[in-house]
Amino acid sequence: MKIVKNAYKNLKKNIKNRIRVIKRDHLVREYFKNNVLFIAFVITGVLNSTILRFLCMHSLENYLSIKAILADTIVVTTIGAFGYLFKPKDRFAYYFGFCIFLTAICMINSVYYTFYTSFASVSMLSLTQYVIDVGDAVVENVLQIKDLVYILSPLALLAIHLRLKKKNYYKKVDLKSERKKKMLGTLSFSGLLLIIFLVTLTSLDVSRFFKQWNKEYIVMRFGIYVYQANDLVASVQPKVNSMFGYDKASKEFNDYFADAKERPDTNQYTNIFEGKNVIVIHAESMMTNTIDLKFNGEDVAPNLSKLAHEGMFFSNFYSQVSVGTSSDSELTYNTSLMPTKSGTAFVSYYNRDYISIPKLLNEKGYYTFSMHANNADFWNRRAMHKSLGYKRFYSKTDYEIDKEKFVGLGLSDEEFFRQSVDKIEKINNKHDKWYGLLIMLSNHTPFSDVEKYGEFPVDIKETVTNEDGTTEEVVYPYMEGTKLGNYFKSMHYADGALGQFIAGLDEKGLLDNTVIVLYGDHDARLPKKNYNRLYNYDKETDDVLDEEDPNYKEYDSYQYELGRKVPFIIWTKDMKGTKLNFTDTNTMGMYDVAPTLGNMFGFYNKYALGHDIFNIKENNLVCFPNGNWVNNKMYYNSQKAAYLPLTEEPISEEEIAQNNEYTNKLLDVSNNIIVFDLLNDEKNKELKEVIDNK
Repeated sequence: MKIVKNAYKNLKKNIKNRIRVIKRDHLVREYFKNNVLFIAFVITGVLNSTILRFLCMHSLENYLSIKAILADTIVVTTIGAFGYLFKPKDRFAYYFGFCIFLTAICMINSVYYTFYTSFASVSMLSLTQYVIDVGDAVVENVLQIKDLVYILSPLALLAIHLRLKKKNYYKKVDLKSERKKKMLGTLSFSGLLLIIFLVTLTSLDVSRFFKQWNKEYIVMRFGIYVYQANDLVASVQPKVNSMFGYDKASKEFNDYFADAKERPDTNQYTNIFEGKNVIVIHAESMMTNTIDLKFNGEDVAPNLSKLAHEGMFFSNFYSQVSVGTSSDSELTYNTSLMPTKSGTAFVSYYNRDYISIPKLLNEKGYYTFSMHANNADFWNRRAMHKSLGYKRFYSKTDYEIDKEKFVGLGLSDEEFFRQSVDKIEKINNKHDKWYGLLIMLSNHTPFSDVEKYGEFPVDIKETVTNEDGTTEEVVYPYMEGTKLGNYFKSMHYADGALGQFIAGLDEKGLLDNTVIVLYGDHDARLPKKNYNRLYNYDKETDDVLDEEDPNYKEYDSYQYELGRKVPFIIWTKDMKGTKLNFTDTNTMGMYDVAPTLGNMFGFYNKYALGHDIFNIKENNLVCFPNGNWVNNKMYYNSQKAAYLPLTEEPISEEEIAQNNEYTNKLLDVSNNIIVFDLLNDEKNKELKEVIDNK
């Protein structure tokens, strides 16, 4: 009897458990059945953001980042919760509208990351006025098939909507109290996820979230949607801070420059060029890797290579630009300050007081000018060049513009240089000492004016001997038809124009007392994959070598970043073979140019962030706007918190921590100088007196 009772109890218990499971499964099925649109909205939104991260940042750490998925889920679920306030028939419009909005965020960031290797900022909306001028560059070099995959999200939501509509899904009665209950329940779920997310955060996560400069790290930890919201706050913050955060910024500025010397130490190059005229060439997209690069025995850049071999050549030089590209390089070159964290100084902070090379040379009796055969308002140069101290800006309206002589975005470099020589000759006749900046244009992305670049094959030609003793030339395509190949053709054209310019100056006698300073403003802005064919071409298969091949050269993200070096050259016509003719291999950045030239020409900026390379030498550290840095020993990637050793010297964690701290402080101080106008004499007279008395 006892056995029967136990059997009955077990049976009853099993039946109850089964009923409970059936009810639970039924409730789950009912939930999914009654909330199809909401669930589809959440899945598509989170899926898009995850795809974006996977396509942009190729690291195991990113692929395994649960935090980003959790953060994106919280955002999308919270947005979706308010959809329940609408009646079923109106709910689709709400979800579809936000779906398009979230899709746009992913698409914009996907395109943006391809070009800048960073994520988009709301502060860059002020720069959309310049998109028209470089529209072809965006379409040809940036927009890719991967950027369109996100459109599948709203299309999927639309398809689900049409299917539900066909099944009369939206005709169900949904009471207002029931809708409110669903909304609160969903928000409660989001709140629970938020608590879980906050518990997982580290102090480093929080610190970088508020600093905002390490955008890849933020997206990797907080997802794209939280990043974009945080960026919106950060973009508005400078306007607010400029009213309320001055005291804190001025204290940090004071502390940073408290030990600034009245003059730096002298060295063997002190004042060697004092009183000489200066021509600075802003070499659009010129890269160091083109120096001595040949195709079929012909140099890509023979004139640039000649200047490098005959002058002072700094072979490990980096431009330190952010999203302002060319304008950022001009800012850093002239002022030894870094690009701003939000927006660009040329557009957002053109009305600040800057201590610049032109201003310092004006004080020494130089006539200063700049020349660029483009629209004077592009990158807001008309206003910014005035702020930097140039006494005259020759722009598009000062040149004879013949559209037949356009190459790329405007007047060809060849024609620009030809007309500029005559203008410089007139300046030379009027002024004893002068300093001029000439900004090149033709070698600008998208490098598609191939028919105007002239004949420069980037293939491989070989003469082979046949079995019968005859010979024939065999041609392998190599870089022909590739974007990087077209860049080399463009570079060859621009280099030819550079050679003609120097020859024209010499013919007019303008090189006799003149120093030529040339810097590349930034790299070609081509994605990493473009270089794989250059370094791993297999002519037998007309393809890239397999990674298992012993001749395969690895070109990972580290090599790509280090490969973005640009040339910095100081040259005079009589420098070849002298003690001034050498190559300096020490790591150097654009912010080191002004202090280095200042030592040679006799001017000094106490508030420069860079150093005279001949004083600091192998101890130099080059910081980048995204928090990365490089010195002679290593390249450090702050997004990955990892580094690539460049020598066999031991590297300590303490050294890395110190360099990280230095980079963070430098970026903060530089940003504060610009945002709060800390070099304004009237505004900061008291502050500067404290520092000047040190």
